[in-house]
Amino acid sequence: MQNKRILVTGAAGFIGSNMVEELRKNNSVVGIDNLSNTDTRFIEPFLKDGSLTFHKMDILDLDSLISLEPVDLVIHFAANSDVRGGSDNPQFDFDVNARGTLNVLEFMRRKDVPEMIFASSSTVYGEPSQLPTPENYGPYMPISTYGASKMAGEGFITAYSHYYGFRASIFRFANIVGRNSTHGVIFDFIRKLMKNKTELEILGDGTQRKSYMHVTDCVGSILFLHERIVNTDIFNLGNESTTSVVRIADEVVKQMGLKGVRYRFTGGIDGRGWKGDVKIAQLAIDRMISHGWKNKYSSDEAISIAVGEVLHQIHR
Repeated sequence: MQNKRILVTGAAGFIGSNMVEELRKNNSVVGIDNLSNTDTRFIEPFLKDGSLTFHKMDILDLDSLISLEPVDLVIHFAANSDVRGGSDNPQFDFDVNARGTLNVLEFMRRKDVPEMIFASSSTVYGEPSQLPTPENYGPYMPISTYGASKMAGEGFITAYSHYYGFRASIFRFANIVGRNSTHGVIFDFIRKLMKNKTELEILGDGTQRKSYMHVTDCVGSILFLHERIVNTDIFNLGNESTTSVVRIADEVVKQMGLKGVRYRFTGGIDGRGWKGDVKIAQLAIDRMISHGWKNKYSSDEAISIAVGEVLHQIHR
């Protein structure tokens, strides 16, 4: 990935800011973000040294999108990432994740952009009967509006790709963790324990088990795989191993140097953390591996490193 002009949506966010940091070394990077979930602190160094051109912009504003100059590649990360809040405001998931993606595709169509990378999600599968879940599993039956909106985004991308001849890489993420995160289980546990060092509320029954991937592996695998495919394609991104919620809680407690913390489980529906929470999620990553990518960190290692990174950034 060199000498390209690249547009990154959601550039100031968790994965977007990590992607910008990697791309800026050898490319001309333009970032947009409406800053609704974050601010510019993660991309401030790149703004100062001029390696990132940034526009505060909402992907729901099609006119603003179309005002941007043409690019060689769009990396589309902008989304409403609050999976838990979907049951309270399903319209918002549709607007940002489905209609927003359609607007990005319209920008690509009108500016003749030939390539796209899209951040989808394991939530499109719903609660699959097959674990680990391969890319060709079906039918997709998402149990959250977040998953439904990501599935809609995928559909629009493959349709536009067929209509207008551009190449799209669609990546279904497991749970991504690491530096610059501003939400998620690690961030929530640390915040809760900073307020009360004796008790930790854990949503669900603690047996939820998912595959976690460090953000550096996520960014690296995206660029590695996109450069190696010829046609529009879909890849799972994750780890072969999984980590339980209790294991994450134990790691946070250990790295915060706390003793005797009591875990209080909320129970939830069938032990889930919230409505729409997939209790056990593990993606088959055979295709990712077959193309030559190998993660640096396992699921447990990703969690351990991410806890340290988030703690460092919170206390900085």
